[in-house]
Amino acid sequence: MAIAQSAITIKGTVKDQKGDPLPGVSVRVSGTSTFTATDANGAYTIKAPSNATLTFSYIGFIQQQQAVNSRTVINVTLATDTRELNEVVVIGYGEVARKDLTGAVGSVKMDDLNKAPVRSFDEALAGRVAGVQVSSTEGKPGAGINIVVRGSNSLTQSNSPLYVIDGFPIEGPDNNIIDPSEIESIEVLKDASATAIYGARGANGVVMITTKKGKTGKPVISYSGYYGFQNNINTIPLMGPYEFVKLQQELDPVGVKLNYLANGKTPEDYLGVKGTDWQDLLFQTAPMQNHALSLSGGTSATKYSVSGNLFGQDGVIINSGFKRYQGRATLDQTINKRLKAGTNITYTSTKTFGTSPSAPDASFSAMNYLMYSVWGYRPVAVGNSDLENSLVDPDVNPANDYRINPILSAKNELRQTFKNNFIGNVYAEYLITKDLKLRVTGGVNRSASRNETFNNSQTRYGYSGSTDKVNGSVLYTDVNNWLNENTLTYNKKFNKDHSLNVVGGITFQGSDYKRYGAKATHLPNESLGLSGLDEGIQQPVTAITSAWTLMSALARVNYNYKSRYYATVTFRSDGSSKFRSGNQWSYFPSAALSWRLIDEDFMKNQHILSNAKVRLGWGVTGNNRVDEYATYARLSFDNTSGQYNAYYAFDNSLVQGVYPSSLANLGLKWENTAQSNIGLDLGFVKDRITLTADFYHKNTTDLLLNAQLPPTSGYAQAYKNIGETSNTGLELTLNTNNIDTKNFGWTSSFNIAFNRNKVLALTQNQESLLTTVNWDQNYRNLPLYISKIGQPLGQLYGYIWDGVYQYDDFDKLPNGSYKLKDNVTTNATDRNTLPQPGDIKYRDLNGDGVINDYDRTIIGRGYPIHQGGFSNNFRYKNFDLNVFLQWSYGNDIFNANRLLFEAGNKIYLNQYATYENRWSPDNTNTTMPRVGGQGPVAYSSRVVEDGSYLRLKTVSLGYTLPASFLKKINVKTLRVYASAQNLLTWTNYSGYDPEVSVYYTALTPGFDYSSYPRPKTIIFGLNVSL
Repeated sequence: MAIAQSAITIKGTVKDQKGDPLPGVSVRVSGTSTFTATDANGAYTIKAPSNATLTFSYIGFIQQQQAVNSRTVINVTLATDTRELNEVVVIGYGEVARKDLTGAVGSVKMDDLNKAPVRSFDEALAGRVAGVQVSSTEGKPGAGINIVVRGSNSLTQSNSPLYVIDGFPIEGPDNNIIDPSEIESIEVLKDASATAIYGARGANGVVMITTKKGKTGKPVISYSGYYGFQNNINTIPLMGPYEFVKLQQELDPVGVKLNYLANGKTPEDYLGVKGTDWQDLLFQTAPMQNHALSLSGGTSATKYSVSGNLFGQDGVIINSGFKRYQGRATLDQTINKRLKAGTNITYTSTKTFGTSPSAPDASFSAMNYLMYSVWGYRPVAVGNSDLENSLVDPDVNPANDYRINPILSAKNELRQTFKNNFIGNVYAEYLITKDLKLRVTGGVNRSASRNETFNNSQTRYGYSGSTDKVNGSVLYTDVNNWLNENTLTYNKKFNKDHSLNVVGGITFQGSDYKRYGAKATHLPNESLGLSGLDEGIQQPVTAITSAWTLMSALARVNYNYKSRYYATVTFRSDGSSKFRSGNQWSYFPSAALSWRLIDEDFMKNQHILSNAKVRLGWGVTGNNRVDEYATYARLSFDNTSGQYNAYYAFDNSLVQGVYPSSLANLGLKWENTAQSNIGLDLGFVKDRITLTADFYHKNTTDLLLNAQLPPTSGYAQAYKNIGETSNTGLELTLNTNNIDTKNFGWTSSFNIAFNRNKVLALTQNQESLLTTVNWDQNYRNLPLYISKIGQPLGQLYGYIWDGVYQYDDFDKLPNGSYKLKDNVTTNATDRNTLPQPGDIKYRDLNGDGVINDYDRTIIGRGYPIHQGGFSNNFRYKNFDLNVFLQWSYGNDIFNANRLLFEAGNKIYLNQYATYENRWSPDNTNTTMPRVGGQGPVAYSSRVVEDGSYLRLKTVSLGYTLPASFLKKINVKTLRVYASAQNLLTWTNYSGYDPEVSVYYTALTPGFDYSSYPRPKTIIFGLNVSL
């Protein structure tokens, strides 16, 4: 009543800095629920006490408060909020405001990641940056992740980006070396104008990672931690006891009467038998936890931070997991008004343990993989046989079907890798003049790992019937990198309109690599474990020592006129020890232009766009990811059993010698990528909607390929720079601020990327490149992938599956047998070996009536047509909700598991439940081949599946305690949350997970056999700062 009695009516208009009225501005009486909004003309009317304060807020503008002071007319001009445009983006050897960017740079929104923690920094990129493809071989804890930026350039060399961690360039770092909660920002440099500053290592893109440092202010103690559980998302349906026994009855009608159907039993007697679920025994509910504690603060002269992290993740497969311990310290010290110095140190210790289902032994037999035994082991034993507690199946001959109890083996296999990683940087900056700064940086990155393997008598590789018996190995790897960078930076503004930034420098970097170890088989005393390696039969271990150095000179000039017209020119020269004289040095230029149309006079009278900028860029970058000694000739030992090609006689005995195995190539040089980029940045409705679009084209030349050599050379082939590929794509990123009120907010971020790669040239007279996948010895020489000139990389290659042969394809002979009709194609190489009804059928493409090599064709694509992510953040009072969707569309997966488990050709080998619908005389209306016939042994489209998926990747719900309450208990912030990952996946893929590529290379994407499934995770966390 007191407010009503003293209230006055206030009127006014709200405009922007151009004088245009702003409709929809929120006008609120501060501290009350009284509010209104401006109309289409920016006008408002509101009642408020004469001594009240009005708050004016609008998305894209800085909030403003006005004291009423008994005024009845209050007109307001809101200033544009340029914080996002002025957001600093880390680029190579410097920083730049986002509005001043001339290149294509993608950023990860770290706030989203803090709401939904991830294990490693590369997981943070999945679906969150347009044009960045993230794939993993499998879901094992600590497993590596493959990242490709704007498509694969190289056919035979690495396509992974260069990582720059706090200024230290690292090629292929361990993705576990940094706790993601310690990361301040992640930027991805995508086009050549942005990556050319890294020259010979910039062709595959650059990922810039900046970790957190101390800031000016009182000391802040922060803790972030979570604890949760992981479960396997799904299992493969397998045959139960009843269907399994029916299958044995068809495979071995005589033998089954002596075991499963002895004493008058029938298959129906097994309908009520539960059987053994081997997947259920293998998978477990696995805990995961993370704890991070930090102290940071500083003054204007000294800034510091110290932190520690502990992360533990058990795997959903028994006896597997990952642990990480990390400590970090940073110090930035201003010594005087000209000199500043600092250091950044990170030490990480990790342990990865447990068997990997997709890792084979040296024999490369499909039977030696873990999931072969899990899926194939019998669900029901004969009589009193105890399959669960016996290492081998007593009724299966390992010589023909190598099946070992997968649970006992997984529990007893010792597979563990210990790794210690140290990254240390020190720097000094000296201000020569107010515009000229010298920076000198030195750093080291040392990684030491120990890989231990031990197979006792209760494992698939060490039991008494195996080739090596009890065996083990220890492998040590040491990698040392060092870095020295010296740069001069010149910043100058002339006559208020001209701004110039020049960076020039010389850098030196080197690396040495060592690997050595020991291996022994037939260990007599397994209780000694690895300590007994000296008692066994010693086996050769490949020992490697290599080193490389890189010297570079670089320069970049950034110029802008009136913060409207921008130009960037970059040049880098790299000299590498990997190449020989004449090819050691290469040069990488780039240039970019951008134009902020929004600041032009002709844009002032429009009210649709709030931001508009055009970007053009071009540049050349390189890929030096080649073997350190690829240019040298090599001498090798011939270890082929029974061969004596490289032996000579000495003192009446054969002595092993060496022979020249590869030809020297003094002309070997870098793979080079020329890239053009056209970009457009738009803002609508006062930047409530922002759109970034980039179109690019990359052309990579001088690809390293094995070229055929004439027989007179004495060599079959040699590496040469002769291939060529291209990548063309479109990237779109859309950010919207949908609702922004005092109590409720909703923002969205959407990105999508299209990429089309193409092979332009191979070796001389070569039209296609066929590639095998070394997953099983029976398929070692059978190509599964093809890369043809004028077509995409890594297309699946094989026969087109045409169902199964039916009775209509045959003539029934008087003796009751079936003869294939003359006009029907046969699977055999000639018509003398004919199929029978129910056998698998392939399409005869060349019409010669016989299925042979000429009928193989493209049967799938390994790369997606497009992929992306969609994130939504909701805020209601102190609650926050993040929902993140990720997808991939148009890629295929070769499900090799189905070649073995929808075949029905081995006694006692269980099959997928899908094989219950197999062909039989009573079930001819099916496409599943019959038992014991010509099954799906060849590569064909039958097991090529759509790998597209839409995944509910993350859902996170949090609550931040009110500041008024926290102030009473001397706490700055406190947030509790629950988060779930991989909750739902919509896909047509029948395997464990569509996000799989077990043997990933540029030429072999999308292959699945015996992969470690990706888990569903639910965690509960706490973030608190004091």
